[in-house]
Amino acid sequence: MKFVHLSFALLALLTLNSRAADIDAGKKKSETCIACHGAGGNSVVSMFPVLAGQTARYLYLQLKDYKSGARQNAMMSPIAATLLKEDMQDLAAYFADQKPKGIAFKADPERVKLGFAKSQEVLCAMCHLGGMKGQNEIPKLSGQHYDYIYKQLADFKARTRVNDAGNMTAVAKTLSDEDIVNISHYIANID
Repeated sequence: MKFVHLSFALLALLTLNSRAADIDAGKKKSETCIACHGAGGNSVVSMFPVLAGQTARYLYLQLKDYKSGARQNAMMSPIAATLLKEDMQDLAAYFADQKPKGIAFKADPERVKLGFAKSQEVLCAMCHLGGMKGQNEIPKLSGQHYDYIYKQLADFKARTRVNDAGNMTAVAKTLSDEDIVNISHYIANID
């Protein structure tokens, strides 16, 4: 019986100390993000990722990694360094709540076919799920820009991006440069 009371007391304490992310606060805090990631996280510049509809957990963890230095980027690292945990949670909740508008990319049908086959071979959907919809800390890839996808795969292969616990670097090292182009065409073709 004492264990039950202690469990409820600990749960109550954790609940009091936790804070729900605030989407409205995230919207206000996102004003700086618009320059690169577009209104509502719908980037129109292919080198910047679409944040709209991305998983909140993934977005939060990426901001946290930029802040800690686990992920490096000349533009994002200094911005993330100024963010508090609550800021990162609010921003992640806001962008996760936004609707992606789609990207303008004309994929080569043959490369899409080859990219799909390679993605099946290396089991992309095992983590990113069918339709590359993502889950929890695994990013949503559908609706993402070709240039951004290509760069991330190339960075994982070159080991210049390593904030993934080794999963993507293990996959990317097996990919040829041609495979990376084809997979990028395939993924950029998915809405």
